[in-house]
Amino acid sequence: MERLSSIPAVQSRSRPRSPLAIALCVLIAAPMTAPAQEKPAPRELEQPVFARMLRSGDSAKPLLSLTEAGAKPLDTREAKLDLRIAFTTSKIWDPKGKKFDTVKLRSYQSPGTNPEVPFLAPTIVTSPGETVRIALDNQLPPQPDCHPADINVPHCFNSTNLHSHGLWVSPTGNSDNVLLTLRPGVKFEYEYNLPADHPAGTFWYHPHLHGSTALQVSSGMAGALLVRGERLPASDRTGDIDTLLRDPDGAAMHERLLIFQQVAYACRDSKGKIRTDDETGFWTCDENDVGEIEKYDDQFGFGVWQKSGRHTSINGTVLPTFDDLVAGRIERWRLLHAGVRDTVNLQFREMKAASASIEGLSGKALDNWVSKNCTGAPLKQFEVASDGLTHAKTIVKSENMLQPGYRSDALVVFPKAGRYCVLDAFAPASASITNAAEDRQLLGIADVTGDAKVADVEAYVTDALVASAHKRMPEGVRDSIVAGLRDHLRLDAFVPHKTITKSEVNGKGQTVVFDIKDKIVDGKKVGDIYLVDGKPYDPSAARDLILGQTEEWHLTSQRGGHPFHIHVNPFQIVSILDKNGKEVSVTGDLDKNGNVTDSQYANLQGTWKDTLFVKDGYNLYVRTRYERYIGEYVLHCHILDHEDQGMMQNVRVLVPDGKGGGISTTSHH
Repeated sequence: MERLSSIPAVQSRSRPRSPLAIALCVLIAAPMTAPAQEKPAPRELEQPVFARMLRSGDSAKPLLSLTEAGAKPLDTREAKLDLRIAFTTSKIWDPKGKKFDTVKLRSYQSPGTNPEVPFLAPTIVTSPGETVRIALDNQLPPQPDCHPADINVPHCFNSTNLHSHGLWVSPTGNSDNVLLTLRPGVKFEYEYNLPADHPAGTFWYHPHLHGSTALQVSSGMAGALLVRGERLPASDRTGDIDTLLRDPDGAAMHERLLIFQQVAYACRDSKGKIRTDDETGFWTCDENDVGEIEKYDDQFGFGVWQKSGRHTSINGTVLPTFDDLVAGRIERWRLLHAGVRDTVNLQFREMKAASASIEGLSGKALDNWVSKNCTGAPLKQFEVASDGLTHAKTIVKSENMLQPGYRSDALVVFPKAGRYCVLDAFAPASASITNAAEDRQLLGIADVTGDAKVADVEAYVTDALVASAHKRMPEGVRDSIVAGLRDHLRLDAFVPHKTITKSEVNGKGQTVVFDIKDKIVDGKKVGDIYLVDGKPYDPSAARDLILGQTEEWHLTSQRGGHPFHIHVNPFQIVSILDKNGKEVSVTGDLDKNGNVTDSQYANLQGTWKDTLFVKDGYNLYVRTRYERYIGEYVLHCHILDHEDQGMMQNVRVLVPDGKGGGISTTSHH
């Protein structure tokens, strides 16, 4: 019998299962029925479970290869995960009601799924050179006649597919092909062949079928995909940041994976209207209600998340407590915004001693509690990578503006023992998806123990990384790496891609314009039309690019802010100009007195990303290479309900024809 193995790459604290966990174990194994209300279980933050993947080298009956020492197990460098999609009935904590709401949502289920947090997919861990196979089994019920006349009207909520967000793999066949449709009852195996030079970093996976993406991701169908690397830098090549981020004893630096989700479930009255609280107007559920996500018109859209009163969850838990933190310990926090549309502005602030309990607080009452008790200066976050790609220089932040699809790898140190607020702080109007100042929200509380007291956190982190470099980096590059770290934590030896110079650009140039127009019928506005380059999504059309060329892209938006995301090939940021033509990719947005009003573009010049927020009226310039992979994929706005309603465009990378053009190897879909 074959042996299943998992990689215990992130340390987490195990604890006895609560009555809720036992009840949910039964739910996972048995037909899904609504559980009875129970006394709330402790809401300590759990680390996401790791996918139980069958690895070729772990088989009890492996293939054998002949060596001089005799027969040896043959590791074909493959790992397989079984991933089922089905409706799951479980519970989500409602802080204002001090109770769990029963919900029925589409979810991923796999061996090892945590029954306490079923609306969070398992974390896949892989490495460069490995092939990851995901056997997707769509067990959602059939939906006959789900295809509308307009493809940009949300539809077919039980059909799906899979996207490996950020992976540098082929977009065709059964690889990262988001143009496939997997209907209910269909089984399909995806195969991601990671090249040997794939960057090590934080990536993720989620559904990506046009018409149902937002609804499925908002239901919690998303998981982290970590690529771990062991390549040391050398004089002629860069290495993996993982080799530097080590504890004094040589073990991988203590890690913490935080997946932010915004599950917009709603309970409805007998007329189908969302049930709301008479006093606050927030969405609510009665004792016998079951929350669901089934509609776009009133569960997604401008300002809806704030009006709902729902809370951003971390690792599937609402308002968790972090209770295994140690003062003075440097940790690598892998932050992943797996929400659909609203900005998360992450801050850590020391809490006043003897603060009152937050139990039962929500809305204005909870915000007042935050104003009164979360008064400490924001802690520094040392971002070493974004979107899985290591920076040339660490970006020091006191707030971390995460847009949907963003990932941030940040080193975090709590300088002394105590309690800290984990906050989604106010996002400036210009920095947010909604173009309005978004409400501050408490995400959780961190309990920090230990006797250490760190006065200068930046010097403390620098000394630790310098010590690691002295101990572990190869002799030929050690001195230059140490000198770089001493120079404000430079990480040049670990950047996965070479800088794209202007002289390297040989393509014709590309322009992307996001826009939203009013949909007018009989002289009245009845909705919005979501556009890229003046057109809604057309699956029969594509932007043609040529393999081997290097392009500069110009990104802008004529209405609203939109996170631009393109599949397969990441891009390097060249310049970001505000509405007045001022460069803001170094300083961030400044007021007339030179004070930072929006920090999200600060220090981005020269960095690599795969998702980038495009402010209304700003002009962003990025460069990218088309290497190795041909085929058709997409670019789109990562506000996923915008994508579902037309803010997407197909892209084709063609084989060069030898005359400056390209040859298509596939027909349009």
